[in-house]
Amino acid sequence: MAAGRRLFRDAPEPFIDLSTGINPDSYPLARLPADVFACLPDTDKLASLTAIAAETYGAPSGAHVVAAPGSQILLPLVAALVRPGRAVVLAPSYGEFTRAAALAGHCVLEVDELAAIGDAQLAFVANPNNPDGRLFARNDLMAVAGSLRAHGGLLAVDEAFMDVGPSGESLAADVSSGNVVVLRSFGKFFGLAGLRLGFAFAAPEVAARLAAMLGPWAVSGPALAIGAKALADAAWIKKTQRRLARSAEKLDGLLSDSGLDIVGGTNLFRLVRTDAASALFYHLGRAGILVRRFPEQPDWLRFGLPANEKAWRRLQIALAGFMRGG
Repeated sequence: MAAGRRLFRDAPEPFIDLSTGINPDSYPLARLPADVFACLPDTDKLASLTAIAAETYGAPSGAHVVAAPGSQILLPLVAALVRPGRAVVLAPSYGEFTRAAALAGHCVLEVDELAAIGDAQLAFVANPNNPDGRLFARNDLMAVAGSLRAHGGLLAVDEAFMDVGPSGESLAADVSSGNVVVLRSFGKFFGLAGLRLGFAFAAPEVAARLAAMLGPWAVSGPALAIGAKALADAAWIKKTQRRLARSAEKLDGLLSDSGLDIVGGTNLFRLVRTDAASALFYHLGRAGILVRRFPEQPDWLRFGLPANEKAWRRLQIALAGFMRGG
């Protein structure tokens, strides 16, 4: 958001940030007791959170779960679980996969299909993928994991957007195989990215290694409390999944009516392709609306979901103005 404000200093307020794939209608926060701030995070509450996360996400047990201050911090730790070698990132995808693998000493290669992973020591796959929303079948990913297992390789699957994807395609239930690590983001779906909470799901011995790398008190007391309450709130989760699906359909209509070619996405964002991507990015920015652009794919733009009717209306007016040549 700060970068967008610097780029478009004269844009009208309030500035609308559609550059992220974060739920704009966050989980409602309750008042927290003072001890979650005053005391070190409680280990019993950490155990409770991991048990709830296992139940919600479909992992075999709390022993298969590692809680962390965001899934981002887990990437280089996961990459360090195997000896340095050839790492493959299924691209285009989240740029931090490549950086994390390189930090762990791997030689990184980007490929565009599962079949090209081959005999890698480490493979990073986002499912659903960001930014194009590609979805890979559970059976196909487990076949890749089987091939990697034959030579001690590891498959890391980032399911940051699986909360709005088909839950049956998650690999969280399959991590006991030993060479599969699944990452989940709490902040995106629950709209609380600033809380910094994420999870790794792995075989218990692998989970224990990751937890040891993180060290004690990795997750704050407020994150333990809020995460446990939100993950156990099945009614809110189901209602929000339905609401986000409706919002994504509404965004589809708005983008299509504006002549934009929708080429992918999830129920938290849509990816469009247009030869006028750069011009549209700056037009929207000057209208106080920030979307995501991709230097490596200059004809792509990613749109998140507006937070309220005023934001929807401003986006509609801005797109209409661009279509009129304004």
